[in-house]
Amino acid sequence: MKAAHALLAVLCLSACSPGPSGPAPLDTRNESCAWCRMTVSDRRFAAQLTAPGAEPKFFDDLGCLGSWLKEPREKAPWTAWVSDHRTREFVPAATAVFCRSGSVQTPMGSGLIAHRDAASRGEDPEARDASPVGAEEVFGPSGPPRGGE
Repeated sequence: MKAAHALLAVLCLSACSPGPSGPAPLDTRNESCAWCRMTVSDRRFAAQLTAPGAEPKFFDDLGCLGSWLKEPREKAPWTAWVSDHRTREFVPAATAVFCRSGSVQTPMGSGLIAHRDAASRGEDPEARDASPVGAEEVFGPSGPPRGGE
């Protein structure tokens, strides 16, 4: 009987745990932007917010994520993730580098693209004419959300 109670306690605790601390999987056929409501169909420009116990919020353009963050919203310990334009892998926005390109057509026309680091940006032929942009320009003066830090 004690083993059954212990198992029940473990199951309850695991159900209440915050879950993985990484980015959520993106379904480019069914996710819509939390800001503009367009389908998040091109992973190169995608971004997301995750928080323990909350549904992830996806964005089709870095400009949409920035606009959403600048509005008064529910308080959650959000963490921002951006897609590396070259590799299409989600990386923490807090450590990513950003640039604006006049030749890359982003879904909502912001021209903003992200990369894991300067090396990834340097290997991206579409970022050659892009101008560096600080995180505060994308996310506001507080920078990207870092899980409640």
